[in-house]
Amino acid sequence: MAEHAIECRGVAKTFREGGEEVVALRGVDLVAEPGELLMLVGPSGSGKTTLLSVIAAILDADEGDVAVFGTRLQALADRERTRFRARNVGFIFQQFNLLPTLTAAENVAVPLLIQGEPRRKAVARATEVLALVGLGERARSYPRQLSGGQQQRVAIARALVAEPRLIVCDEPTSALDGETGAKIVQLLKEAAVRADRCVLVVTHDARIFKFADRIARMDDGRIVSVERAARSAAEDDRAA
Repeated sequence: MAEHAIECRGVAKTFREGGEEVVALRGVDLVAEPGELLMLVGPSGSGKTTLLSVIAAILDADEGDVAVFGTRLQALADRERTRFRARNVGFIFQQFNLLPTLTAAENVAVPLLIQGEPRRKAVARATEVLALVGLGERARSYPRQLSGGQQQRVAIARALVAEPRLIVCDEPTSALDGETGAKIVQLLKEAAVRADRCVLVVTHDARIFKFADRIARMDDGRIVSVERAARSAAEDDRAA
């Protein structure tokens, strides 16, 4: 049987705020497959970002099991979880989180440097990935010299540079206009989606739903439905 990219079974998470308990996840079951772009959608406070953080090994689940490409996260010690996250998970955040004193190539190289790659080799690889997302000529530019869309491309390149198996995106188009947002998600789909990788996107932006393979809808800490994304006939033909 083929290995799932993501498998969540009975995942629960509660936060304690000011002496009160806030239930974020209520027994979530979710499966995503290799080669899939899955979007998590739903109202604010429905648990989307919490679930993404648990799957990405940023937060621990209180109950249930989470496996990413066959590795059970609950079975990992803290140091092992950190190492697993560094080697297997790429992150794209809505605020880009680029370091202003580093060039685009240096920003993209950060995950490789954290893994111990020599600086020259890391920056060279980063420059190659920037070319993949159409920014090869801006490798030496600083974030302040780039548009919002270009900064988001740098963030995508940074997520891809270490060849992670799971890419997680938290509201990647929230700071972008509709046209730029669509271009960014199309770029993400082309650059990140492949047979041995999974892409998980948390979003409120209905304009990009068409780029998903499936959409998981959340409400009140639960998955309430999982459905295939609506596409045009032309898009279905291209995907076939």
